[in-house]
Amino acid sequence: MKRTTFLLILLMFVCQVFAQVNIIPKPVKMVMADAGQSLDLSAASRIVVTDTRLQNSADFLNDYLVQYYGFMLKSGETRGASVVRLSLNSSGDRTEGAYTLSVGKQGVSIQGRDAVGVFYGVQSLIQLLPPVKSASLKVPFVTVTDAPRFAYRGMHLDVGRHFFPVSFLKKYIDYLALHKMNYFHWHLTEDQGWRIEIKKYPKLTQVGGYRTGTIIGHFPGTGNDNKRYGGFYTQEEVKDVVNYAAKRYITVVPEIEMPGHSSAAIAAYPELSCFPQESTKFPEKTVWAGDTTGKQVQQTWGVFEDVFAPTEKTFAFLQDVIDEVVTLFPSKYIHIGGDESPKENWKRSAFCQQLIKEKGLKDEHELQSYFIQRMEKYINKKGRTIIGWDEILEGGLAPNAIVMSWRGEAGGIAAAKQRHKVIMTPGSHVYFDHSQVKPDDSLTIGGYTTVRKVYSYEPVPKELSASEAKYVLGAQANVWTEYMKNPLKVEYQIFPRMSALSEVLWSPKNSRDWADFEPRLREQIRRYDLWKVHYGPVVKEM
Repeated sequence: MKRTTFLLILLMFVCQVFAQVNIIPKPVKMVMADAGQSLDLSAASRIVVTDTRLQNSADFLNDYLVQYYGFMLKSGETRGASVVRLSLNSSGDRTEGAYTLSVGKQGVSIQGRDAVGVFYGVQSLIQLLPPVKSASLKVPFVTVTDAPRFAYRGMHLDVGRHFFPVSFLKKYIDYLALHKMNYFHWHLTEDQGWRIEIKKYPKLTQVGGYRTGTIIGHFPGTGNDNKRYGGFYTQEEVKDVVNYAAKRYITVVPEIEMPGHSSAAIAAYPELSCFPQESTKFPEKTVWAGDTTGKQVQQTWGVFEDVFAPTEKTFAFLQDVIDEVVTLFPSKYIHIGGDESPKENWKRSAFCQQLIKEKGLKDEHELQSYFIQRMEKYINKKGRTIIGWDEILEGGLAPNAIVMSWRGEAGGIAAAKQRHKVIMTPGSHVYFDHSQVKPDDSLTIGGYTTVRKVYSYEPVPKELSASEAKYVLGAQANVWTEYMKNPLKVEYQIFPRMSALSEVLWSPKNSRDWADFEPRLREQIRRYDLWKVHYGPVVKEM
């Protein structure tokens, strides 16, 4: 009887240890030890950093251990203590971010091709820890060999429709880091608010950073809350966010929208409009708060006709803005929007029609191409490359532009066939503002994108040849915040879909299998609970 009891206890222990090996995104290769052996990690354990460039990874691990388990690892080796050793090894996989992770009797060894590889190895180690607080953590013996599939693995956040504090942005960046994602697309300007301080143009934030009300409920709204709403990030706060992300090997890509989605900038500086004296138009059935004369920051959602005029004054303004932006963001990419820019004002503007004739352009689409290409040349002179939404294909693609394909995959396919780099972000699979369950008791923009649908996404369209496929840098999810007023709602919308996308972008295509992913995701949801994340109700739908 005692022997049977002992065997049952041993079996339960082995099952518990094996259950911990649920790494998301799934590694390229993973070999588990026999008999469920494990290493104890506790306050008595140590951490050894063999290169100062790896200190960021050690700090991240210790911060995580302190926050969720209440202890940290001291530096240096001590006889009899388990050790986490971080080191570089350039002899293996040459892919940026490649790493190996080994857990055994001698401790934990993480070796990276580079510093970012070591950081990703730390993220895998974190996922080997039990998702419940304990003073002693059992880490299963395992060997992992891993590297990312795509170079661009991104998440976007719109802070224009609703503003989010720096504290949440840092938490958001941590979520990306924990999923081995490496680009944060920061959507900083919108019709409903300009969110970045530009010192040469203070009214961009003084005026453009605030609206006098916001519609209630789903567009066009059942009323207006009549509350002044807004906020912006100072340049010092921007630097802080960028530095925070850099320590997690995440590049922050700023987006400054042009020529459309520019109502907030035009409210601050009406001379940027084709018709400075005209009042802002707003949709029928929309209840407007405050003054309805003059230029206004938009209080509702949608697409608006008042866009930047392609004048020398506008180009000088935008160049000044870019001058300040590039000093804040070391990213080689600057996103310039280019989407949803109505042509009605350009069609009725005598100046725009004369410009079309002078430049030998066919129509307003080619005028937009002229606008984008002119800004691209300026940004290229700054040593940066532009990214634009797929509308920048209309009228002729700027020579060095990267296309972000959101209206399905057609734009990405067309750009790749023209030998332009592409980032896939189709609304069909990676718009995280869509509902993830039906019926959804939470207000969303609509749509229906389950976590399983996200997991099914393949970023390389079948229409591309092997040589054309090389132009697909990766993909990202977009988080548009018309109906996300606070950080909890953002978490509700991105989890657990972010976990599914991380595996799409990291793991080999032939290793993806929903039947294998689902149980790992269920374990990951226990980790969400440890993080106190307000995730969506999709567990019921899996």
